Amino acid sequence: MTSKKVIELFYDVVSPYSWLGFEVMCRYRTVWNIELKLRPTFLGGVMQGSGNKPPGLVPNKFLYMTKDLNRLSEYFNVPLRSPSDPFEAMFQKGSLNAMRFVTAVQEKGKGGDEQVERVSRELWRRIWYEDKDITEPASLSEAGIKAGLSDSEIKELLELSNSKEIKNKLKSSTQNALDYGAFGFPLVVCHLNGKPELFFGSDRFELMAHCIGEKWLGPLPDQPAAKL
Repeated sequence: MTSKKVIELFYDVVSPYSWLGFEVMCRYRTVWNIELKLRPTFLGGVMQGSGNKPPGLVPNKFLYMTKDLNRLSEYFNVPLRSPSDPFEAMFQKGSLNAMRFVTAVQEKGKGGDEQVERVSRELWRRIWYEDKDITEPASLSEAGIKAGLSDSEIKELLELSNSKEIKNKLKSSTQNALDYGAFGFPLVVCHLNGKPELFFGSDRFELMAHCIGEKWLGPLPDQPAAKL
């Protein structure tokens, strides 16, 4: 078998489309011959750094997005449901604390990105299904507990997430995404023959499969799906 192709997934839990891309890439991690690297990143920094404007701030795009997410939730089998106040959740509260927490989980993680995957999924579930906060320490703690972390681990991670080390690591990941050419999430970077190939959004999987020499088998490939 040829060596695995390295694929980086840049994401932020404030982005519902990132959740779709995240679950699909996690499902295909054991189907395609790939090495998936999760890259928790701050979407707000990418939007500012690229000069892009969030779709939620454009009225017609926002209306379309609301309907679109309902269809995509069913198609991808991801339990998406808009928050009662999307503007507050996405733009007033944001995700900086949440992504610092995820970055801290990755920094302290053992055995690859398994903990990062579980914690990220629980944070997405909170904001995009349960209509709950993801900014307060108590909210991050609840997500951590559901992801299988102990009270002592969570306490350590909350302290670490406020450290300069973690703040700089998240800034670095955000800058790396911008250096690749990011303007939104999810961003999938496939490393092919020493060169990065970029795919933006949650609707490029068929093209991605073609480019990396794999087959797209739909949103639910013939493998056990990621447990939601």
